[in-house]
Amino acid sequence: MSDPAPPARPRKELSAPQKAMHKLGLVRDIDLALHLPLRYEDETRIVSLREARDGEVVQVEGTVTRQDIQHRPRRQLLVTLDDGSDTCTLRFFSFYPAHQKTLAVGARVRVRGELRGGFLGKTMMHPAFHAAGGDLPDALTPVYPTSAQLPQAYLRKAVLGGLQRADLSETLPAPVLESLKASLRGLRAPLMSLRQAVEYLHRPGPDVALAALEDRSHPAWQRLKAEELLAQQLSQLQAKRERDALRAPALQTRNGGLHEQLLAALPFALTAAQRRVGEEIARDLVRQVPMHRLLQGDVGSGKTVVAALAAAIAIDSGWQCALMAPTEILAEQHFAKLIGWLEPLLEPLGLRVAWLTGSQKKKQRTEMLELIASGAAALVVGTHAVIQDQVQFRNLALAIIDEQHRFGVAQRLALRSKMGGPELGAGEPHLLMMSATPIPRTLAMSYYADLDVSTIDELPPGRTPIVTKVVSDSRRHEVIERIRAQVAQGRQVYWVCPLIEESEAIDLSNATATHAELSGLLPGVLVGLLHSRMPVAEKKAVMGLFSGGQMGVLVSTTVIEVGVDVPNASLMVIEHAERFGLSQLHQLRGRVGRGAAASACVLMYAPHEGGRLGETARERLKAMAETNDGFEIARRDLEIRGPGEFLGARQSGAPLLRFADLATDTHLLEWARQAAGHMLADHSQAAERHVSRWLGSRADYLKA
Repeated sequence: MSDPAPPARPRKELSAPQKAMHKLGLVRDIDLALHLPLRYEDETRIVSLREARDGEVVQVEGTVTRQDIQHRPRRQLLVTLDDGSDTCTLRFFSFYPAHQKTLAVGARVRVRGELRGGFLGKTMMHPAFHAAGGDLPDALTPVYPTSAQLPQAYLRKAVLGGLQRADLSETLPAPVLESLKASLRGLRAPLMSLRQAVEYLHRPGPDVALAALEDRSHPAWQRLKAEELLAQQLSQLQAKRERDALRAPALQTRNGGLHEQLLAALPFALTAAQRRVGEEIARDLVRQVPMHRLLQGDVGSGKTVVAALAAAIAIDSGWQCALMAPTEILAEQHFAKLIGWLEPLLEPLGLRVAWLTGSQKKKQRTEMLELIASGAAALVVGTHAVIQDQVQFRNLALAIIDEQHRFGVAQRLALRSKMGGPELGAGEPHLLMMSATPIPRTLAMSYYADLDVSTIDELPPGRTPIVTKVVSDSRRHEVIERIRAQVAQGRQVYWVCPLIEESEAIDLSNATATHAELSGLLPGVLVGLLHSRMPVAEKKAVMGLFSGGQMGVLVSTTVIEVGVDVPNASLMVIEHAERFGLSQLHQLRGRVGRGAAASACVLMYAPHEGGRLGETARERLKAMAETNDGFEIARRDLEIRGPGEFLGARQSGAPLLRFADLATDTHLLEWARQAAGHMLADHSQAAERHVSRWLGSRADYLKA
């Protein structure tokens, strides 16, 4: 009889610093090696107090000649340091017995901090210090991005260990290296290897031009940015090629079919841009390769009708289509439009449009689930409810995701995983994503490199230009008079607020208070209130009154940001506009100007003390006042915010570019696009190693 197996050893609990490391994503040696400093401190030399300039961060060494604890105006430790050339007072408002011991009278110490001159002599507030002695470092001291649980000393030691162990061997084949040298010709410096570049950035010599490190123009930074962009391009190209190897149903239009019937039944003619993108989508759907297309167009450019035409092709071919929107209001708008256009054409075929949201009653939901499972629901419109486990499609072949940046990666992957149904087997569905936030060219080349992009670049006729005014909230009474005049002419008005409830931290007018204020100031006018915490039935009732024209003013939070279509609304007031993002402001502005009446958008801001706005807020409001063009807005938004915030949920769970900057590194992005194709074709193993090094398992998220 064999000996019993030894009991399993309990898993060792991670220490607080180790947990903090995991939270920062510092798990592998390569993660540590690529965790680069935010900035550097120069501890390589000692400066005399006499030579140090006011405002300079310096390291001095001297003897403590005095130590006092003062209690007025507040408790503080004062230490006088003499380095032989001058004296300096070290001031600490937070201190411990250990401080007093190290800084005892007679002790020789090394101190580093910002030197300030003044009436009472030179001072340093809360400088770093330690006992003098030992050699000075021969490189700048790195300061790493960290968290409260992770001291710099611990992190420096961990990074150094990871750097020594990490595999930083070359993954770029010789021809790719040559092409990189050519693209970096302007640097006038030999191309560093990856190991040389990483080691240099962790321990730069004291003679380096700090500006080149800070603006990331140094050759070491250029090498890292090129490698990162290449990994990102490789992973996008791999995702596209893997998808191109999958099979999808061929969805065809037919003479006299649903697609043609819908075109004939529409109460308006398509614009040239709508026709063009419709043809691009139809060409994709007829192929047996899964479509992965982004349909982008400015607010009000008519993306929904293009989506309806794509749905008609799928249904005409005997398959199901799903349309998923981020909010119930938006899903309902789509549902109403699609019912109006499609249901009269589907009824003779015995088919339905199904509606699926989280707020449905059980009986209605059960009925919808049965219609979807049987295939009788040819088109399913809804919110996140569409991807819940109990939803089973019979043969889903096309999924349309509206405002795709509002959905997380996991949600898009869930929708794709339930696509197909029994009739599609192991195949893959077609995917059409829609966005009213146009994507600047550099983003399309990088984060959306795996997508085909269709652009509606003209607005339907009859849309009136929107005049945008930026005003201080000190002119609030004038804005309310403007509302009174609009309502008197039979027009309707939106008033958007950023918060629902009073916040002690931020003294903002909120939707509830504004609703009460406007109701009091506009007697005889029905003023409605809409916010995200209201019950769905109440929201629908309010929107019904506003859409029907009975309600003159709608006070709302940003739940009306996308999709709401009320042609009679001609004035949009956005309160505390400085607190909104640029694309959000543009989306809100797009809720007016949908009819023939002249329309306006008032961006009302609350200046800080002294009557000034923050620089970013000022840039945003200036951009809004200067242009109505969504593509120009998107370009400026990318400049102001960078890709991380701009992309929203596209990359949730996946790394955004940490080192490269799409605004300044276009030359490297162009190089990476060329090099990725070459590497995948001729050096596939090196390409795999490269992606694994930079992205690890997170590369899967780029495929969503």
